[in-house]
Amino acid sequence: MNVERQLFERFWANEAKTTRSVIARIPEGATYRPDPKSRTAQEIAWQIVCEEQMIIEALETGRAAWTPPPMPPKMRDVLSAYTAQATTLPARWAALSDAQWAGQVEFFGKLRPAAPMAWSFLFDIVHHRGQISTYLRPMGSTVPQIYGPSGDEP
Repeated sequence: MNVERQLFERFWANEAKTTRSVIARIPEGATYRPDPKSRTAQEIAWQIVCEEQMIIEALETGRAAWTPPPMPPKMRDVLSAYTAQATTLPARWAALSDAQWAGQVEFFGKLRPAAPMAWSFLFDIVHHRGQISTYLRPMGSTVPQIYGPSGDEP
């Protein structure tokens, strides 16, 4: 396995732990959105769940398909789905062949290099997690440590 792929798998595992801790802080029933065009934290969390599923399946099959299931009505169910998925993903990343990692993925009609797509999705997931982290205090929750102490967890 190449060094870049090992680095990705390590980053993915670490970021997933942080993402779970942020998602876990979303209060049940919270409907806060900073603007009418914005999504709720629960909707963003579901986006993360679905994006993670999409990218691993894309590398496994060679084709990206955006077919997210309906968002669960309860935040606890979104968290449960994230937690269950997060426990399976490290093994799925590790099971990819070198050819799958270095290969191509059909992404909405265009072939894209698989490894850069995986990195791009990881960065997008971190971005969405950052959105959620800015919602937490206005929703009456607290912000966990992300890359170091927060105002709520020194």
